Amino acid sequence: MIRTNNRRWLAACALAAWLVGLPAFAGAEELTNRFGFGTDFGFWSGTVDGTRFAMSFNVDYYVDRAFSIGGMMLLSPVGDLTNVGFAGLARYHYRMGAVNLVPFAGLGLLHSDLDKGSGPGRIDRNDTSHWIPIGISAEYQLSPKLALANTLMFNIHSINLSPSVERDTTSVTLLFGFRFGP
Repeated sequence: MIRTNNRRWLAACALAAWLVGLPAFAGAEELTNRFGFGTDFGFWSGTVDGTRFAMSFNVDYYVDRAFSIGGMMLLSPVGDLTNVGFAGLARYHYRMGAVNLVPFAGLGLLHSDLDKGSGPGRIDRNDTSHWIPIGISAEYQLSPKLALANTLMFNIHSINLSPSVERDTTSVTLLFGFRFGP
């Protein structure tokens, strides 16, 4: 069960992601040609608590049609391990007809909170670390402004939940979702 502090943290993160993505839907003419928004669901493997369900939200500002910069929030809100990460990303968009390949890299922060078990053997640890997400997305255009996306991301971080849990330095995330673009 998620503790009250964690629920407040998750609610604040969800509200922040919604507010960041709101300009993409604002309808103002000057924003529709520059901003994009995406959301994904999938799996985060290689964590100290095994494979986890993950959600991702991102917003991009398109400098031109082939290059965008923006932010991403990746979270794993269910189970014993809660991960929340925020990163700034740079993406390059290779457009090949109905398919786009989008390699990306970024830098941010990742917070992990492990609350497992009860009694004397209970584990209650948390840590915040740097986070370097590196990956690629394959986007399949359904319409000029809507695409299905598959994302494979390699995460470099240094989560230390010692002494009772090993150090976590890398993980892999596989996500499926939608992109709303300019």
